[in-house]
Amino acid sequence: MAMGEADRPNPLSGTRQAASVVVLRDRDGGGVETLMLRRAQRAGDFRSGVAVFPGGALSASDRQAHAHVRGWTDAEASARLGVPQGGLDYVVAAARECFEEVGLLFATPVTPELLARAHNEWRSGLQRGEHDISALCAALGLSLDGTDWGYISHWVTPIGLPKRFDTRFFVARAPAGQEAVADAQEAESILWITPKAALDPASGLMLLPVTQTLLRWVQQHDTVDAALAAARALPAVPMTLPRLVRSAPTGETSGTIQSTAGTPGVVLPGDGAYDEVGWLDPEGRGDAWGTLVPGRVVRLSPRILRVTAPNPGVMTGAGTNSYLVGDPTVNRWTLIDPGPNDPAHRGALLAAAPGPIDRILLTHTHLDHADGAAALAEATGAPVCGRRPPQIGPDDTPFAPDHELFGGERLELGPGVTLEVLHTPGHAANHLAFQLAADRLLFVGDHLMQGGTVVIAPPDGDMTDYLASLDHVATLDIDWLAPGHGFLMAHPAAVAQGVRRHRLLREARILDALRTLGPITEDALLAAVYADTPVALHPVARWSLQAHLTRLMRNGLVHEHDARYVIVA
Repeated sequence: MAMGEADRPNPLSGTRQAASVVVLRDRDGGGVETLMLRRAQRAGDFRSGVAVFPGGALSASDRQAHAHVRGWTDAEASARLGVPQGGLDYVVAAARECFEEVGLLFATPVTPELLARAHNEWRSGLQRGEHDISALCAALGLSLDGTDWGYISHWVTPIGLPKRFDTRFFVARAPAGQEAVADAQEAESILWITPKAALDPASGLMLLPVTQTLLRWVQQHDTVDAALAAARALPAVPMTLPRLVRSAPTGETSGTIQSTAGTPGVVLPGDGAYDEVGWLDPEGRGDAWGTLVPGRVVRLSPRILRVTAPNPGVMTGAGTNSYLVGDPTVNRWTLIDPGPNDPAHRGALLAAAPGPIDRILLTHTHLDHADGAAALAEATGAPVCGRRPPQIGPDDTPFAPDHELFGGERLELGPGVTLEVLHTPGHAANHLAFQLAADRLLFVGDHLMQGGTVVIAPPDGDMTDYLASLDHVATLDIDWLAPGHGFLMAHPAAVAQGVRRHRLLREARILDALRTLGPITEDALLAAVYADTPVALHPVARWSLQAHLTRLMRNGLVHEHDARYVIVA
């Protein structure tokens, strides 16, 4: 079965609808504080002792309170939350849960006498399900007040956990004149705390990924007014679905959350492993890895295994990926990018191969991808195939291929399983990619990498060629990219187009700097255009700057004279 064809589980299957509210108040001396509660310790509850915001599951009776809500109609709430109807249920539930757990009643008109009655006559009954919030409002003449509320986030508990929630998060100004009081049931204790202090490990707070994310969002705003304005200005709020990842060995961080033996870590959208984990573990078993570790063998499909080399660094990330690709019915394997000439990596590849390695392919001849080719060819007797570089540079391994590839070739791996060779110059003039139609996947080498942009270093690197190769990749009928550095990447066209936009935006910044600063040296241009890049990386950024300048001069937009660059009028 090709990657992308398997049925994916419904991420909302088995979830219970819930709502939560991030209650804020302005802090004396500036900044904001948020109200948090420590959940009571309960057997079998993974959230025991965790610091959270007030909230809980929706109740069937919450809908009866629609007529008692100010600030939202059901149509407005439903449109904001992106649901057909019943959006106001979440507002009611969040307000009710906040009153039950921490004693803050978002209602009007609230007097001290009415607030005391609500606490004495209604709060415990609401917690036990003996009363409903609609009856409280009717009996005391109150309306739930959502006028100082905003909707900010939508999170779903990871697939695979026994208890799952589909939770909507609101932000609200704390009601004036009320004191938060823990219920000593759901809330063991409460605290007002700044986001910075809550996120500081020294606080000792146990925080779920959603709580960390929302605290960081609040931290961006200096006042409650600013936070509410930002919430109301948010576009459509996407669903966030964390994914479980395999428990990490001691000292290894697995995904976003540190895990210990027997405890799964979590990855979030935007984390490198997120898409790959979703493919390898759609049922949420928690057995896919959230980290790349040298020597670890990862089976990506029946036809693909990945082994990462022990050469981590600024340019290589966690290390260079080598891929074993083959048809298991034939059990003969092609090795893509043998990596550095490292005995441990070579041994890991030979041990990982399910059968004989009968072909070695190079995406390009840079040392971190190709230097191990000769030793592996000697160990296996496999021919080495790739494209000769125009000249051997300092980053290239000496290379005379047994079979030279130019692009357009189809390499047979087994009955109906082929690799198509694509010439993708830009990062290197001899750069190749290999398309595996059976898995709708492209082994992309250094053409695209995860978490950053690749270096284009002239003269071997060429920016015009690189942009054209990005356009080519964006047209391919594929679902996945297997990069030389990083995890599998989904949505190849979007990835390629995003990198293309980034390159053209950088080029526009070069032109803007030339217009503003006039004739300018390369050093000064580097400092201006890459001001957003750490200075330690400027030597690497210089190569890409030179590639952009070469392209601009070739296109007649920039002129160089006496080691200074000037825009052509």
